Amino acid sequence: MRRLLPDTFTILLVCSVALASLLPASGSFADYFGIATSFAIGLLFFLHGARLSTDVVIAGILHWRLHLVILLTTFGVFPLLGMALGLIPDSVLPQPLYLGVLFLCVLPSTVQSSIAFTSMAGGNVPAAICSASASNIFGMLLTPLLVGLLFSVGGHGGFSWNVLQNILLQLLAPFVIGQILQPWIGKWIRSKKKILAPVDRGSILMVVYLAFSQAVVEGLWQLYSLRDIAIVVGLDMLLLAFVLTFAMRGSRVMGFSKPDQITITFCGSKKSLASGVPMAGVIFAGQSIGAIVLPLMLFHQIQLMVCAVIAQKYAASAATA
Repeated sequence: MRRLLPDTFTILLVCSVALASLLPASGSFADYFGIATSFAIGLLFFLHGARLSTDVVIAGILHWRLHLVILLTTFGVFPLLGMALGLIPDSVLPQPLYLGVLFLCVLPSTVQSSIAFTSMAGGNVPAAICSASASNIFGMLLTPLLVGLLFSVGGHGGFSWNVLQNILLQLLAPFVIGQILQPWIGKWIRSKKKILAPVDRGSILMVVYLAFSQAVVEGLWQLYSLRDIAIVVGLDMLLLAFVLTFAMRGSRVMGFSKPDQITITFCGSKKSLASGVPMAGVIFAGQSIGAIVLPLMLFHQIQLMVCAVIAQKYAASAATA
């Protein structure tokens, strides 16, 4: 039952939204806070690069078939579902919220929770580590490209190549630097997980506060009703249910072993809040992104609760086998 309750990070996210709703950042404070947030995001991706062992990447490449299925699910099946949801009329799902759902669909997988649930369920943990990490590395290129393609096809504007350049400079460059320095500092950083955890979560909380501050100033809560948010929750649940079913049954039909099926299920069905919120800030720079990240924040908690139940069922089934 405890796994169904919101985790500490989700509670902090809600508090950040509440704080932005009551005391939104504005004026010069918002400008300086934005600079600090950009620095924190760069540090976040530097730490991601420094933590990831090169040996894990090399070993994981050998299981290319599993990784290909996960990447196709993450960057193929999800975006197709997002495009299909575009058929919903604006009177049911307001366009800014739909764009948030579409953005959710082109994001990479999570790292920490994918690995944790795979381990809990008895899946292939080394493959999960490699696949989730690869998803985030490829996502720094694929996500902005898919945003440009799908948003422009849908008549929603897309983005210029300057956005991809900003992604490379603000997110990929710190990651690459961290990966280069990994042989010297990687072991130390991995051993200081508790000390450095606030950087991970703090940077996301800063982006969420800044994003919702701007959205609140522009009237976010006056534009969208509880009905609109309930529809987004329903669509998030529908997306997750479809992809989970696709991953479970598809991996079984393709003949993967049980541990690999578990890995595909958990790595292929996740969407990363840690990568998605900073990417939204870069891709949609200068725009209000409150409505863009709202579906992702809701999906984050839904996937944690649902996957916790599934992981427990897998573990119980293995224990009785």
